[in-house]
Amino acid sequence: MEHKENQITHGVIWKQLLLYFFPLLFGSFFQQLYNTVDAVIVGRFVGKEALAAVGGSSAVLVNYFVGFFGGLAGGASVVISQFYGAQQERNVRDAVHTSLAISVAGGILFTLIGLIGAPAAVRAMGTPAATVADSVLYLRIFFAGMVPNLVYNMGAGILRAVGDSKRPLYVLIVSCICNIVLDLLFVVGLHMGVAGVAIATILCQTISAFLVLRILMRSTDSFRFIPKQLKFTRNMLGRIIAMGLPTAIQSTMYSFSNIIIQAAINGFDTDAVSAWAAIGKVDAIYWMLINSFGIAITTFVGQNYGAGSIARVRSSIRQSVLITSVMTVVVSLFLYFPGTHLLYLFTNDADVVRIGTYMMRHLVSFYITYFAIEVFSGALRGMGNSFMPMIITIGGVCVLRIVWLAVMLPGHHTLATVMASYPTSWVTSSLLLAGYYLLYMKKHHLLRVLNEEASPAPRAE
Repeated sequence: MEHKENQITHGVIWKQLLLYFFPLLFGSFFQQLYNTVDAVIVGRFVGKEALAAVGGSSAVLVNYFVGFFGGLAGGASVVISQFYGAQQERNVRDAVHTSLAISVAGGILFTLIGLIGAPAAVRAMGTPAATVADSVLYLRIFFAGMVPNLVYNMGAGILRAVGDSKRPLYVLIVSCICNIVLDLLFVVGLHMGVAGVAIATILCQTISAFLVLRILMRSTDSFRFIPKQLKFTRNMLGRIIAMGLPTAIQSTMYSFSNIIIQAAINGFDTDAVSAWAAIGKVDAIYWMLINSFGIAITTFVGQNYGAGSIARVRSSIRQSVLITSVMTVVVSLFLYFPGTHLLYLFTNDADVVRIGTYMMRHLVSFYITYFAIEVFSGALRGMGNSFMPMIITIGGVCVLRIVWLAVMLPGHHTLATVMASYPTSWVTSSLLLAGYYLLYMKKHHLLRVLNEEASPAPRAE
């Protein structure tokens, strides 16, 4: 099969990084808009209790499960990107069909877990009594649509792994427009409340899954999806799990630490819970930016590593550090000053806005300590090393954050104590990951080792 020149492995690095990154960023924007519209509509037309239900405990639990699968999808993306960079078409095909089989099986499993376990999970987090019923209702409807949710995420990940970050964006735009229309219909028009938001969400996820599968099925490249070939290929399943499970565990631990944070916030009052839900939508401006760049650097490093272009790997990482540091400063300044007014999109309650402003300004001040986590962990995963980023992140972010709350919060039960857990964990993890990356590159002498290899085939370490 004839291939056009792969710009990720041959083009100008900073230019190709940005060309690949911006569709990811816009995709994250529309994904966040997708979620933000839900919060705006329930906050404005139903009430702050409904806002807390959609954006509080239920959102954290959804992120817990979707984040775990996202780790597996990330592992699949690394495997596919390495094989695609090495032009190993058969392995690309096997990886694509195994990945989609994982998404179908995982969606069925998560649906069962969510339908059965939602009430116990919501109560275990200490969710305020006024929001328990709506939180459970939202979760059960949301989890009923987990198969299309995971199929879309995996399909979009496959496209991004081969360097196509544009078409997943187009799918998200269509889905986002549908979500806005359906939210307004179900919540404002039909007065269905939280249930209306959840139903709109799963309908739009179904549309997204259909569109991304159609794109894969119509492809003429090695990543084409053929439904009758959907199956688990044993060696490929093992490779994907070996690559993705550490990232999935890392994501799960992130989500678990956020559950602990949410439980701590729940220990204050409904105003604090609502404020936390609102700033989770506003400061997502930064998180979608930095997470998108993390995906970009993982794919960029993965394809160049698979192609044996280690000089491009090193250069892309250095340029990523520069780009993300500048972006972090710009976004931090915006969120610290005019960005706080965005809280009024979600509520007019003066106490909620005051608390939200305090929380957000505290966090934004320390974003500059976080970006290295995404760059170095993404780069290491792209080279096939997902185990040590998992260990460092779990220890430096998750465990440290939980220990901080367990030790400090009982004696200093304030929002300031909860907020302080974030910069403490970010600084620690950034230093550890940067140090490990430098040692890893020096110890392994990747350029010399790969030049001596008889075969350039990518391998998971």
